[in-house]
Amino acid sequence: MLWIVPNFGAVSAGVKFRPMTPKQKFWMATEDSFDYSSFAWTGVLAFQSYELDEYPELGTGRAAYGRYYWRGLLDGVSNSYFSEAIVPVLTHEDARYFTLGHGGFLKRFGYALTRVVVTYDDSGRNTFNCSEVCGDFASSALSTAYYPPQERGMVKISEGWGTQLESAALNNIAKEFWPDIRKDVFRKH
Repeated sequence: MLWIVPNFGAVSAGVKFRPMTPKQKFWMATEDSFDYSSFAWTGVLAFQSYELDEYPELGTGRAAYGRYYWRGLLDGVSNSYFSEAIVPVLTHEDARYFTLGHGGFLKRFGYALTRVVVTYDDSGRNTFNCSEVCGDFASSALSTAYYPPQERGMVKISEGWGTQLESAALNNIAKEFWPDIRKDVFRKH
């Protein structure tokens, strides 16, 4: 989306559900992790964290920005693999976002929010979104291995987990309305 946010997991409204193989799930995580847009988006997020001095222990200057960047990149990669591949393969869930694409704004907005905790299983039935909830937690827990010691512990894991879930909700909203934005703003179908 906008050439800087990866969008490989969105499925357009009306597309018939077909389950993904484990290989396809890992490929989707790979695309989301290593597409050029992932590197650009990581740069934006790293710059934001650097400017807000979220981790003063990382210092200042170009080297500090690099420390923010590689940690942000690793955060994104681990989150993609945990929530789009590893957990979905284990739980037989589909981590893609299926756009509703019809109804009023509030209906679609609400639908996008619910998809953080509801997803399809591999047979196309709604189920608890363990992929997102547990995958985000695993990614947040892993991050304690490469952030400064002051940024570790259960409180920091919980904060990171909450941030990941919030990000998932915002991404779902963007994915839900992106087709409309493309059509109405950019005049692309």
